[in-house]
Amino acid sequence: MLQVKNLYKVFNKNTVNENEIFNKFNLKVNKGDFITIIGSNGAGKSTLLNIISGTIPVDEGAIMLGENEISKFAEHKCNKFIGRVFQDPSKGTSPSMTILENMSMAYNKGKKFGLGFGVNKKKISYFKELLSKLELGLEDKLNTQVGLLSGGQRQALTLIMTAMSNPELLLLDEHTAALDPKTSEKIIELTKDIVDEKGITTLMVTHNLNHAIKLGNRLIMLHHGEVILDISGKEKESLTIEKLLKLFESNKKEDLISDRGLFAS
Repeated sequence: MLQVKNLYKVFNKNTVNENEIFNKFNLKVNKGDFITIIGSNGAGKSTLLNIISGTIPVDEGAIMLGENEISKFAEHKCNKFIGRVFQDPSKGTSPSMTILENMSMAYNKGKKFGLGFGVNKKKISYFKELLSKLELGLEDKLNTQVGLLSGGQRQALTLIMTAMSNPELLLLDEHTAALDPKTSEKIIELTKDIVDEKGITTLMVTHNLNHAIKLGNRLIMLHHGEVILDISGKEKESLTIEKLLKLFESNKKEDLISDRGLFAS
């Protein structure tokens, strides 16, 4: 479904600040996979999502999504196939527009429409039905500007809007990191429900080991641009934080062991 082939990426090439992130990196993602991605700071997690989404161009290699080599596409063209939720709740919505206007734009993503077609009043009941599942009272605030919502409300709205467009691939970049623990758990449950219901192929970057273990059918760990752990199936189902940390420590990379404290539990 998604293949990253011989990816090479370096920043500040031929300078004293040269930073090679990936060198012949490969990753195969099957249709319907929900992969949680963990790793220390600088491991390449967010960079990988940025490259897949077209935000950062590849230096060498290819990114294939189905039959499309999306590494040759501009970011706006990648957005036709990919949905993304960022760490910052403000990035997924337009703060000056109302909830209704934001949802209408999301619903019409990829469709041709004029200015008069932007807000479809016939979809109001559908939007209210979706929002009511959040149990945040947003179904009664359709005419409220999104900029007046809390971070958790905005992130929940972003998830709903992203899923409405039925993307082929969903990228979640630490999308609960900026939220308080209670709201974070609410968003995680919403994420699980949406992905399970729609069967969306998903990559989720997280520093939270509980979330990495709890969600998805596969877990990978990146370190200095390499996959050093790839766990799925029954091994993933029986995984605990203690087992995962032992797998970290069994890796002979000394700097990896020292990074253990970077992961939240």
